[in-house]
Amino acid sequence: MENKSDSALQNGYLCCRACHKLLTYDTQKITLCPRCHSKVFPRVPYSLAQSWALLISGFILYIPANILPIMSLNKVTEMRTDTIMSGVINLVKIDMAPIAIIVFVASILVPLLKMLALALILFAVQFHWHRSAVVNTKMYRLVEFIGRWSMLDIFVISILVAIVKFNKVASVEVEPAALLFAIVVLLTMFAALRFDSRLIWDDINEHG
Repeated sequence: MENKSDSALQNGYLCCRACHKLLTYDTQKITLCPRCHSKVFPRVPYSLAQSWALLISGFILYIPANILPIMSLNKVTEMRTDTIMSGVINLVKIDMAPIAIIVFVASILVPLLKMLALALILFAVQFHWHRSAVVNTKMYRLVEFIGRWSMLDIFVISILVAIVKFNKVASVEVEPAALLFAIVVLLTMFAALRFDSRLIWDDINEHG
């Protein structure tokens, strides 16, 4: 009789991370999902190492992405280069506070909170912190959900560029910080994707 406290893996089952089909696990050979033909592993190989590498790279690039200029505006009488924060301030000054809030939240607040949350989860798994696995799982799902909206401000900037060029009142050029920010978004997205959330429950299954 199977022990109800055992994990699915201990009872010979695996779940495909691609299509979530439940499979029986054969330790003697590589398991392929019969539904989507993806490789199925008990745990994603080197998941923690890959997530840490991607996340640390994201933290490093986050600094120049916020310090370097993201957009330059050239008018007949004025030439201005903005960072993300100065752009937010200028949007507020010209009575575009709603767009300023969107840019601030999507460009500064969300990426930082997302990286901090993912780092907290990785620390908890790496050093076996006595944190609630349910809390860590919910936090991880939130990080995944937020990742879908991480490029929102890039779309806003694109709309602003299009409006300015359509009205022919100025010329707008995208600066290096825009590329760096896009790379930060991608790095954090891949860091979350490469993390195997099943690791959160390993200590519970081993000691529970």
